[in-house]
Amino acid sequence: MEATAALSATGLTVSDAFRLMMIRIANDQALPFDPLIPNEETIDAMESVRRGELTSAGSPENLLTSLNGAED
Repeated sequence: MEATAALSATGLTVSDAFRLMMIRIANDQALPFDPLIPNEETIDAMESVRRGELTSAGSPENLLTSLNGAED
């Protein structure tokens, strides 16, 4: 797993990392990171993508043209 490899590169095992995180939570009485909780607009956008309503530009050039407005 990628996480295991990343931890191993720092000399930690998954158990070590989990234990460190639990100690930090106990000491700080909070998570050691901000959980990513999407707002309503983001949730709506994700649901739109899941329904297949995603618009694809096809290429960076087409995206820029679309964003800047079509030029004659």
